[in-house]
Amino acid sequence: MKIGTDIIQIARIEKLINKYGNTFKKKYLSQEEINRTKTIASLAGLWAAKEAISKALGCGICADLTFQDIIIGKNHRGAPYFTLSPKAQKVHQVINSSLSISHDGGFAIAVVAIRTA
Repeated sequence: MKIGTDIIQIARIEKLINKYGNTFKKKYLSQEEINRTKTIASLAGLWAAKEAISKALGCGICADLTFQDIIIGKNHRGAPYFTLSPKAQKVHQVINSSLSISHDGGFAIAVVAIRTA
């Protein structure tokens, strides 16, 4: 089992959105993620989640695992989960995972536990 965590100040993401707008969003989010996410706090949560996943996989955001390789979704109960692109899944071989995202007090945090082959 591998664990990753990340925390980010929501204001940092807000500054980037204000400066770069959709260009920034498209760099690290899929179109589905952009459409589903309505608040800056939620955008920051997705950033934290993708960083936490990259840390748990031991590589960080790199050629083997880009922001676009990680897709964050929600199940029927609203709980977050992630999938990897076929290219990234082939490299990292995720078997099972659990993802938690929260935001409060001006910060967004994500924690992930991952089991790989």
